Amino acid sequence: MEKPCSVTTSELLEKWGCDLETLHKLGLKFLKDKEGKAFHLGYDQKCKLLAFTQQVSHGPFNPELHGNVGVLDVIGKDRKIAWQKLGDMSRETAMLSFVETLNSACPLFHACVEAHIKEIEMKAEKVKEDMEFQMREQERLKIEAEEEAKKQAQMKEQEEKRKQIKEALNLQTYDQFKTYAEQQYPENPDQQAILIRQLQEQHYIQYMQQIYQQQILSQNITKAEDSEFSQELPLDVEAAALNALANIQNIPLEPDTFSEASANDEEEFVADIAAASMWTRKDIREFKDSVYKEGKDSIIKVGHGETVTVRVPTHEDGSCLFWEFATDNYDIGFGLFFEWTKSPTEQVSVHISDSEDEDDEDDENVLEDDVEQGGNNSSHSALIESNRPPISIVIPVYRRDCQEEVYAGSHTYPGQGVYLLKFDNSYSLWRSKTLYYRVYYTR
Repeated sequence: MEKPCSVTTSELLEKWGCDLETLHKLGLKFLKDKEGKAFHLGYDQKCKLLAFTQQVSHGPFNPELHGNVGVLDVIGKDRKIAWQKLGDMSRETAMLSFVETLNSACPLFHACVEAHIKEIEMKAEKVKEDMEFQMREQERLKIEAEEEAKKQAQMKEQEEKRKQIKEALNLQTYDQFKTYAEQQYPENPDQQAILIRQLQEQHYIQYMQQIYQQQILSQNITKAEDSEFSQELPLDVEAAALNALANIQNIPLEPDTFSEASANDEEEFVADIAAASMWTRKDIREFKDSVYKEGKDSIIKVGHGETVTVRVPTHEDGSCLFWEFATDNYDIGFGLFFEWTKSPTEQVSVHISDSEDEDDEDDENVLEDDVEQGGNNSSHSALIESNRPPISIVIPVYRRDCQEEVYAGSHTYPGQGVYLLKFDNSYSLWRSKTLYYRVYYTR
């Protein structure tokens, strides 16, 4: 009778890398697939392996259950004897004996088990990697969905802000644009409505550009003041535009604001000025022809290196200034300023200076910066103080492509004073510019 084999589970795992049930199944498959091909067993070995298999499957041999073999069945008799020799061997011992006998007969079996274990580990690792990939993919999709939802919310919020800005701007400029449209297309409501919409859209675009430029300037100033400031801050142009609109105070000034009694206090005077409206038109040829027919007083030749200032006093019956201008062939710099002074005449008049030299005393601080950079554009309501009446910047001087389209604009009177329309050709060393312009006021 065979003696029981005592091997612990830990020893089995250390030697083979798998449990006994798995090892036995691998042994059966190996014997079936490889016997006679990869290795050859002796007769006694085959009988012994078959006896272990029967012991595992049916338990100890029982003559009443398993019967007797025929007298002439020599092989069956030998297998029966081998099974009977196992006696009451346990199922676990029979499986272990089968594995050890097979491994003794063919050492290749151990390598086969190791390859199988490696394959199982690789499959488990792949399953783990697939699960981790799926988890990362789900996390990525979740983050993308959250970012997309956040982006959509921001876009919706920005669209709402833009809508509020347009409504506020349209409310401020509707009367001005309506008056202008009625002058351009009298007795044609449809064309008036189209023109008003175009003017409102162009005014909105220009206003947002001005707010953007102010934010860029403010950020540059912050960088210059703080040496440790290096991070670019996001520009919320819509929020800044709404804030600017909320802070605009267009308060008319009383006629006695600039009385002789308060003349000594003019340097301390500061007022908030509403942003101007500007737009463009494509009918430049028609505009030039119209100005030419009205008279050559509105056509000026601006020499190279010169600056022309058109002075337009506010009118007691007016509430808003309008202007239009264009040039031949080349661009020109344009800016609008407001001089807080009481004009000796209430009649709308235009005063033209032929060169920048004649304007040095009046506007020494107004155009001291490069026209390419927009002049002194720190703020639309910036106050320029000197020995003369204070001057506020309404529109900084920028080069305008007025040779391609008509530039027009309007500005609500901030009080009593004189508008200064600056046409700057100081940057041109060789070319003179022919300027066509028109200024008027509305009640």
